[in-house]
Amino acid sequence: MSTGLGTYAYFWQWHPSAASPLSLEAMLERTADAGVDRFQICDYPELERWDAARLDAVRVTAEGLGVALELGTRGIGGLHLTRYLHLAERLGVSLVRSMLNAGDHRPTRDEAVRLLTAAVPAYAAGGVTLALETYEQVPVATLVDVVEVVGSPALGICLDPANCVAALELPMDTVRRTAAHVKNLHVKDFHFTRQDGWVGFSLVGCPLGEGLLPYAEMVALVDPDARGISRIVEHWLPWQGDSATTIALEQRWTEHNLSYLRSTQS
Repeated sequence: MSTGLGTYAYFWQWHPSAASPLSLEAMLERTADAGVDRFQICDYPELERWDAARLDAVRVTAEGLGVALELGTRGIGGLHLTRYLHLAERLGVSLVRSMLNAGDHRPTRDEAVRLLTAAVPAYAAGGVTLALETYEQVPVATLVDVVEVVGSPALGICLDPANCVAALELPMDTVRRTAAHVKNLHVKDFHFTRQDGWVGFSLVGCPLGEGLLPYAEMVALVDPDARGISRIVEHWLPWQGDSATTIALEQRWTEHNLSYLRSTQS
């Protein structure tokens, strides 16, 4: 079982609100200390500003710790995907997660097919897989259609059923529709909590196994071990009132979730 952590598992620890925000190298060290062999640098803007020497230093650190790297970004613009392919090659990365939309760029289905048809061959040639994440802004059926029309083994789906609940797509429906195309798993549990005064609900994270994520059923359908698909632990942890309290809870969630994953390993 290839299990990983990522920047969303350390979100509040590298966030500017932290008294001493973690560096990327510190996150890698903590990942290795947790007995995990993979780390996804996801939605981490600093990375795009680093020069070759800084990127090389990150790769050397990761390799020294025995931690394989993955990347995560947003958008499928041609120049942007080329930039991330270059970053992947520099860092020794074999998987890049992205999303169809980024900022004001919300491509139509046909535009997405055109952009990806142009970009994916270079990823394939470089031995890098591009995995498009399931989320509420794009119907799952549309995402699957785009992947199938492009039709490249180097293009697939990053499955995160929690994201699609906001678009009223049930978790197992999302899993069933995408299972054949999954290249990467984001593992985070979630539940609904009532707002104060019972005026509406919040969709927030919770420790793995305590919410609505059908983890066992998802794994049974996707079969990540047989297919070499990594599972990246993430959290939707709401702010707990102050940085120290939030970070302490984030650390407990990470420990719990890794323990849960190990306990379910066959």
